Amino acid sequence: MTQQLYFDDSLCLKFQAEVTEIFTEKSGKVLAILPGTYFYPTSGGQDHDTGMIGDARVLDVYKGIDNKIIHVLDREILPGVYPASIDEYRRRQNMQSHTAQHILSRAFELELNLETLSANINFENPSTIDLDTDNILESDSDQVEKIANSLLFENRQVKSYYIDDKDIPGIPFRRPPKVAGKVRVVEVDGFDYSACGGTHCPQTGMVGLIKIIKIETQNRKIRVHFVAGTQALNVFQSVYQTVKIISGMMETGMTDLTLSVQRKMEILKQLRFELDAYKNKFLSIEATQLLESSCTVENLRLITKMYSDKSPEELRKLVSMIRLENGLLVVLAGLDGMKLSLVVGCSQDIHLDASKILNLHLEKYNGRGGGDQKLAQGGCSLMNENIGEFFNETINMIKITTN
Repeated sequence: MTQQLYFDDSLCLKFQAEVTEIFTEKSGKVLAILPGTYFYPTSGGQDHDTGMIGDARVLDVYKGIDNKIIHVLDREILPGVYPASIDEYRRRQNMQSHTAQHILSRAFELELNLETLSANINFENPSTIDLDTDNILESDSDQVEKIANSLLFENRQVKSYYIDDKDIPGIPFRRPPKVAGKVRVVEVDGFDYSACGGTHCPQTGMVGLIKIIKIETQNRKIRVHFVAGTQALNVFQSVYQTVKIISGMMETGMTDLTLSVQRKMEILKQLRFELDAYKNKFLSIEATQLLESSCTVENLRLITKMYSDKSPEELRKLVSMIRLENGLLVVLAGLDGMKLSLVVGCSQDIHLDASKILNLHLEKYNGRGGGDQKLAQGGCSLMNENIGEFFNETINMIKITTN
């Protein structure tokens, strides 16, 4: 069993590491075992520490059999005593987030009578709390956030100590542990009592700030995403810089940004409406020109054209306009690089199947699509050398499907 020194002093980031055993797995992983370590292993929803032992980088830390703590190294070293250091930023962030989680969970319980079902403490991403409910009002989560941060400003002491399982009834646990033997209690002075094996800040003020950044429903429970401490500062700085840039682009102050964006959105909405009207007008003109260019094949009029400036939506709208006329088969294609979109339409009075015509065009190029007898749409990849011959077989396809 490895002595878990991080419980004695979570702020100890440098120590003399006595490496007693070194193993190299078949996979090439180098594993080191110490009789006592300040490196925290992944457990209880909290990420592991990283750092250095001698000139070897500690990549991962986890608990093995017999409660031995395994240190995964990036290179092999000999047994011996080495100067060791723990990555301060990662450890501090984990401590801040874990302490914040305890405070936030208790605040949800006090304010909304909600139980924390599980929690996950992340180093790179926001940490999460899963609550036993399927809905939370934004005003309620704001109030919980205020309560949690008030505990930080009071700079209460965060204590850890051990009790025997027989003493569990005497501790006002937020969630009573179901274990035998000794239980490690993490107490946020007079506010929260939790059975926990994680690293924590010694005072709540060290957490700095708690900010809820997202609330979502997952499997009939609410998942709360939050950041704390240095991670919260990083998020704030990033958001502040983004808002500052947008304010400059909008030529307004940050306090007036919301109103300015609303006004711009209204203008944009009107411009989009006008643009759609112009597009429809141009499509109507294009439809007239296509009708004039039709050729007669097997007692019907055929229209084919390849575009480089029409979206699939525009092609479909254009075909839908033209096929309202009688006696028409319309086959229009749009090319975006090597990606071809194809739309086929038939007038109501002709006895052709638009989906069959579509698939006959596309099967040569391993394309696919769908639709019905009157309107079908699909796509394929088309090399430049095939563009000029794409409609070469259209007339034969008409004859085949007519017979």
